[in-house]
Amino acid sequence: MSCLKCLKYTMCVVNLIFFICGVSILGVGIYLKTAFNFSALVPSFPAMSVTNGLFILGIFITCVSFLGFLGALKENRCLLISFFILLFLVMLAELAVASVLLMYENQIDKMINKELTSSLQGIGKNTTSIEWDTVQKNFECCGVQNVSDWGSHIPESCCQSSPCTVGEYWREGCYTKLKNWFDRNLLSTGIGVIIVCSIEVLGMCFSMTLFCHISKSGLGYK
Repeated sequence: MSCLKCLKYTMCVVNLIFFICGVSILGVGIYLKTAFNFSALVPSFPAMSVTNGLFILGIFITCVSFLGFLGALKENRCLLISFFILLFLVMLAELAVASVLLMYENQIDKMINKELTSSLQGIGKNTTSIEWDTVQKNFECCGVQNVSDWGSHIPESCCQSSPCTVGEYWREGCYTKLKNWFDRNLLSTGIGVIIVCSIEVLGMCFSMTLFCHISKSGLGYK
């Protein structure tokens, strides 16, 4: 019985931490959505933006962690099995996304390049974009592949120093730099994915253990 109580309160604490993380991610997503329009970087797929991704992820983590916390605290079988099913569906979705990324890596690479180039070319000759300025300043890059993507009109966010001097531009393109960074950190990314999957499996095991204990005790649905 003491082990089950320990398991119960461990689930409560872990899900409370995830709930706080979910609320934080949701807050960041809302802030970025009001401050920037990153969907302008992918004009053909406005829903596929960093802000929308953070917004959806924050809501999902908040809801799932709330189910796990409340189900463990109240020892409610319905909430626990709902928590288990949602985590299982998340794992299936992660496997599906990983499979698609591996199978269609080249096609996705070309699509992202095309979208970023289309976004950049859609900016007027004498104007710039706050989204592109933000990306180029933070990642110290210029254009999609390199500085030549901007043609004769090169924004100040491409400059390596202030005030801007002609010729002192970031030579590496934003997409190229991000892709190279991802390639360099592929091992770390893989380890992170494994850790997340391990946490999900543990959550599923904990919830099912509590569910079976409640069923055997004859408490039924509360």
